[in-house]
Amino acid sequence: MATITTLPTPSHAGEVLLAAEDVKKYYGDDRSPVLEMVTVELRDGEFVALLGPSGSGKSTLLRTIAGLITPTAGTVMVSDMPGDAAAHGVSMVFQSFALFPWLTVLENVQLGLEALGVPEPEMRKRSLQAIDLIGLDGFESAYPRELSGGMRQRVGFARALVVHPNILLMDEPFSALDVLTAETLRSDFLDLWGEGQLPIKAVLLVTHNIEEAVQMCDRLLIFSSNPGRVASEIPIDLPQPRHTQDPRFRALIERVYVEMTARPRGEPRTGPKAERFPGTGIGTVLTHVSSNVLTGLLEAVNEPPYNGKADLPVIAEEQHLEVDELFPAAEALQLLRFAEVEGGDMKLTEAGLQFAHGETDDRKKLFARHLITYVPLAAHVRRVLDERASHTAPKSRFFDELEDYMAEDAAEQTLRTIISWGRYAEVFAYDDNRQAFSLENPA
Repeated sequence: MATITTLPTPSHAGEVLLAAEDVKKYYGDDRSPVLEMVTVELRDGEFVALLGPSGSGKSTLLRTIAGLITPTAGTVMVSDMPGDAAAHGVSMVFQSFALFPWLTVLENVQLGLEALGVPEPEMRKRSLQAIDLIGLDGFESAYPRELSGGMRQRVGFARALVVHPNILLMDEPFSALDVLTAETLRSDFLDLWGEGQLPIKAVLLVTHNIEEAVQMCDRLLIFSSNPGRVASEIPIDLPQPRHTQDPRFRALIERVYVEMTARPRGEPRTGPKAERFPGTGIGTVLTHVSSNVLTGLLEAVNEPPYNGKADLPVIAEEQHLEVDELFPAAEALQLLRFAEVEGGDMKLTEAGLQFAHGETDDRKKLFARHLITYVPLAAHVRRVLDERASHTAPKSRFFDELEDYMAEDAAEQTLRTIISWGRYAEVFAYDDNRQAFSLENPA
């Protein structure tokens, strides 16, 4: 039976604004859990981040809170209002700018108030105030095509804030921006939040950027995957403004990496079941990582000063990798038995070291053996191709099968990953025009 995660109440926080209890979300005849027994609480005055590997259900939970997704089980209550009322008092900023290109800045911002039936004079007044607050005064009549990426995301913030929600949900709102623009927008948002100028009571942020989470938030909820659940909580008690080179800041970054790579509770550390490799099956969702990224990471960890074992925060900084790039690569290497990841470290296995020292052909052969041995879907595709007289099979043959275990976009991503790895290893070929697998290239 799954364990319910109960989060302690921060001593500085106010009334409960959000209570999500025992939330579950399954796909495909309840065979593929995305969220399992997730319990989260958000209080007045809190800025909380959800962190975790890709596919751990963070965005699914956020959309469930926003009322965009219906949970399979569990309850979500916002300001003591369950069910359909849960979306009341909640507004959301998305990763994509999600603006209507045929509407001006002012018209885009007014949309939420129009839906609420706010009278025209009040709607215009509040919209202009939101535009001014977020730093876009003077651009009210501009169209999205005339704005930079950072300015378009500011419109998204203004549109979310203009309805004066109790809770602002943010789904990777800075990830589509360049580094300097994202830093400026984060800083501006933090200043407004710290000065109490924003018409909101609490913020819930989904991010893959660990530094961003530590810089902005009061509390971090670390999600584990397969299925997604809250694995741990990290309070952030550093005063604002926070400085990334502060030793206390760096220590928190290290702690997050350790928590995100921790062995699940109850998993043995010794004996035949102690391997730190994720359980797999044909229905395992695979995050797309190219063979070039995997090769580059193996080579980097193999070289001095790491010599086969690297601290993840250090290698991430050296290789300029965000957590949403580093963790899928690390998990893929672990899945393929080229590395072990735990306690914030990555250690190459004997096979990983052999790969790093090998020539191109030797690497391909080793990758092929591990792909067929440790990734059941790759072995399944190859077996189907071997058994057919034509040695071909349509993509739909496997896509339909995967949809019994996962959502459509996850099935597409998983097949894309298998195609990429299979091509590199020359285990099978894929013709995108015919949407078909074959054995044309492999020897």
